[in-house]
Amino acid sequence: MHDPDILFLDEPTSGLDPVNARILKDIILDQKAKGKTIFITTHNMHDADELCDRISFIVDGELMITETPKKLKLKHGKPKVRVEYSENGRAAKVEEFPIANLGKDSRFLEIVKNCEVISIHSQEASLDEVFIKITGKNLV
Repeated sequence: MHDPDILFLDEPTSGLDPVNARILKDIILDQKAKGKTIFITTHNMHDADELCDRISFIVDGELMITETPKKLKLKHGKPKVRVEYSENGRAAKVEEFPIANLGKDSRFLEIVKNCEVISIHSQEASLDEVFIKITGKNLV
């Protein structure tokens, strides 16, 4: 092959099992690291999030937005973390805390210090949610 500077890939992982999709994504990331410009069309927002520096949503031929995945997820999500924890062996509880000043939130610190933390997740939006919100359409 001739080692092009620009690659156009249409649904590159569509129909692939997870192992082969991973192999192909690693090839794409390797080409990206070599400075190649890569355009990917995909309905798979997980792949777009993993592979792309910027994403664009095009609906009915119209460019709706172009932005980094991180900025889109933060802009359309909630600036909170959700903590799932167990206290004194009881059933799991869930509480949400604002990210701002999280390290100074006495209740959050109490949970982290004194309870069995099961999970902590930011409440940023997924790219699926962002796509639906911006375009008003479900992914096909």
